[in-house]
Amino acid sequence: MTNDQAYPYEASAEPSLAHRLWNKMLRHRWFMLFVVLPSFLAILYYGLIASDIYVSEARFVIKSPNRQQSQISSFANLIQTTGMSEGQQQTHEVIDYLRSRDALADLSKNVDVKASFTSPRIDWLSRFPAPLRESSFENLHKYFNNMVDVHVDHDTSNAVITVKAFNASDAYLLNENLLQLGEALVNRLNARANSRAIVEAEKRVVIAESRLRDARINFGKYRNSTQLLDPQQQAKGVLEVSNGLEARRAALQAQIATIARITPANPSLPALRQQVAALSAQINLHNLQVVGSDSGISSKLSGYEANVVEQEFATQMLTTASASLERARADAQRQQFYLERIVEPDTPDQATQPSRLKNILSVIGISLCLYLVGWMLIVGILEHASDD
Repeated sequence: MTNDQAYPYEASAEPSLAHRLWNKMLRHRWFMLFVVLPSFLAILYYGLIASDIYVSEARFVIKSPNRQQSQISSFANLIQTTGMSEGQQQTHEVIDYLRSRDALADLSKNVDVKASFTSPRIDWLSRFPAPLRESSFENLHKYFNNMVDVHVDHDTSNAVITVKAFNASDAYLLNENLLQLGEALVNRLNARANSRAIVEAEKRVVIAESRLRDARINFGKYRNSTQLLDPQQQAKGVLEVSNGLEARRAALQAQIATIARITPANPSLPALRQQVAALSAQINLHNLQVVGSDSGISSKLSGYEANVVEQEFATQMLTTASASLERARADAQRQQFYLERIVEPDTPDQATQPSRLKNILSVIGISLCLYLVGWMLIVGILEHASDD
């Protein structure tokens, strides 16, 4: 019997190539599962499936042309730099708005945002809604924030808007409309601040007008009740008359003294003495009109002066309030803050994302690192188990 007849199975004892490959894969199944499979899927997705992404960038800053830097010391300037200027506050307000749901709702009025991200030409992992997600506004807002980034560049203090879309025109259109929404918000903030200033100024004018009107009414009532138009002029007139009477009395008294010394029995002396007594009575009466009685001009002078001071103060108050109102209206005609575009939104001429080779190498590197870490842990556990 020949060798071939004695051992018929030896001709087929050598395993096939497929069988050897399968056995090898089984021996390295964890490597295949954690390294080869993710790498293959990354190559498949980023190499053949992932859609091109176009990126449009714009930069802006909020400025105030009507505000001047105050001259402050270097130490005060150092302290001030730790805070935030008004322009920076406006910039952060605009950024918060552009990230908000209100901005997405306003943007959707001008641009069909959902249609830009739901095109069937976009791969199913990148398009909206994501797998196992509903097509709701809340999910659209989360997706939109992943595609749109608004932040402050701390090196230049400029705000940066970066918009990612699946074609160049959509990226530019979304970026341009977001900038317009930011400008509209700044205008609304200006209008709100200006209207508030005008309303406050108008209130002060109304209060000043009411006070001046009340002061004039009270002053008129006081004049009517006291029958006093101008105490200074009236007192001056009374005193002039009184001084004239005193001069006449002095002349008569001198005449009486001369006659009495020369002719003591002169029959004109009694008549002259009566004239002096009448003049004295008139002088006392005129003096009482100015001082010395509750109805005198001097007793009414304090009330008169109080009314004059109140009227003058109310007039100055109205003048100041009117000037403030005019300034507020002038400021309202000028834009307190404005959005200045540093870099206009661009229309990208080629897709810059995804970084296909970089992403594939990242997946391979991460998978290999995880596999090696797991392998080292398992080897360490087995070594300690064998020692025990």
